[in-house]
Amino acid sequence: MVARGDRAAFEELYRRTSPWLAVRLRRRCGDEQIVAEVMQETYLAVWRAAGAFAGTAVGGSATGWLWTIAARRLVDAFRRRAHHAQPPPAAAVPGAAPAADEEALASDVGGEVGDALRCLAPELRQVLQALVLDGMSVRETAVLLGLPEGTVKTRARRARIAMRRALT
Repeated sequence: MVARGDRAAFEELYRRTSPWLAVRLRRRCGDEQIVAEVMQETYLAVWRAAGAFAGTAVGGSATGWLWTIAARRLVDAFRRRAHHAQPPPAAAVPGAAPAADEEALASDVGGEVGDALRCLAPELRQVLQALVLDGMSVRETAVLLGLPEGTVKTRARRARIAMRRALT
């Protein structure tokens, strides 16, 4: 068992989950170096904190916990990259750069559906991305976003209604 420091169990966890996690991270980030870095940081965090995983006792899953860690590490990586990036010298008009999740969304979903998604309020778009694009459960989405499950359900419903209106 990974929580007890069993290397064989950790290797099995890695073998079973790393391809899935890498695909999900690549959907959010096209930079292979960042994906590899996030993968390494994620599994290191899992190894160190496996004993703290409450998991099934609170209705969660190991994959949901793993994705939550990875998603947070990916956000941290985007922040580090943005912090160290130098603005191009020819940038004449200062403006708000698109958020990392918006860039990922633009590369994942195009056409009318992508346009409708980008028009959603950020809090609705986050919930819809996690539930639909990432295939997370309501509980996993709630953990990832730090929201009550009822709020996730309400935002998902509002997002679907807005999407339906935008696409008709």
